[in-house]
Amino acid sequence: MNERLSLLGQKHPLASALAQRARLAEVPLQREFEQCLRAAELFPLQPTALEILQLNVGRMCNQTCKHCHVDAGPDRREVMSRATMELCLRALDRIGAVTVDITGGAPELNPDFEWLVQEVRARGRHVIDRCNLTILETPTHRHLPAFFRDHQVEVVASLPHYRESSTDAQRGEGVFARSIQALRALNEVGYGRVPELRLVLVTNPVGAFLPAAQASLEREWKRELERLHGVRFDALYCLTNMPISRYLDWLDHSKNLERYLEALLSAFNPQAAAGVMCRNTLSVGWDGALYDCDFNQMLELPVHGAPAHIRDFDPIALAQRDVVTGRHCFGCTAGAGSSCGGAVV
Repeated sequence: MNERLSLLGQKHPLASALAQRARLAEVPLQREFEQCLRAAELFPLQPTALEILQLNVGRMCNQTCKHCHVDAGPDRREVMSRATMELCLRALDRIGAVTVDITGGAPELNPDFEWLVQEVRARGRHVIDRCNLTILETPTHRHLPAFFRDHQVEVVASLPHYRESSTDAQRGEGVFARSIQALRALNEVGYGRVPELRLVLVTNPVGAFLPAAQASLEREWKRELERLHGVRFDALYCLTNMPISRYLDWLDHSKNLERYLEALLSAFNPQAAAGVMCRNTLSVGWDGALYDCDFNQMLELPVHGAPAHIRDFDPIALAQRDVVTGRHCFGCTAGAGSSCGGAVV
């Protein structure tokens, strides 16, 4: 059985958050993340003004990607309820965050996804949808490009590579072709062509290495996707693969974990650390639990120093908290940095 299929077919020993944290703690490193922050005069890491409320509305997905830090897939049943969404909207009404970043899983599989988008837009806030593209090719979701257009939703779409072989190696046979069809559907309604309909692609390295320079890759991707497929988009985000969940499994089983963590540590950039997304973003889990970022959510590391559930939302306490960090945070601070908005510096 090949590696991808083995990942789809069984749970690995590192799947639980506790097991992941324990495995990361076992790896010998020259320095710890806290030491690097202290040297950069950034410890304890504290939040800036809250600009983005990121909602993970469920871990159900129509794909099972081997790099997925959410461990999402068709067999997951965790889905944010409308009641929890209403608590999120109530919190949104109390803060100045201008953006609601909706993620998953495939967030579009949540039965209240469109209702949530409409409610957020009715409040005049910007909406980002973290889309895997292939969901737009399913019969029940082919209307979404027009829905996104009508509500001026920013689409941030994941695509490992502009070459079919690299994308399918990470995501499964046929994913690239369906992704191109979805991108064409988005282009047809104005995405990548009309300024207010922003289309961003997100790429992760396929392997145990850091991403290349974002600006140069963006130029290459724009040229090649238009030349090969007639597809246009606005920007490319390059994300570093985080050493958690399925990617941690792969690093461990391929005996790349220690080398990869050391590479992240060696590339630690104080400028990137100063601009990490956990400083201006608050992550809400499908069950309403609060986290400093989506990665802490997957490691079950809730916020400290403030109520840890959206029902007890306290913006003053959250503004005064210290951000929870760990070894996985080296993934956001290596090189040009990595965040949900791509490179930091």
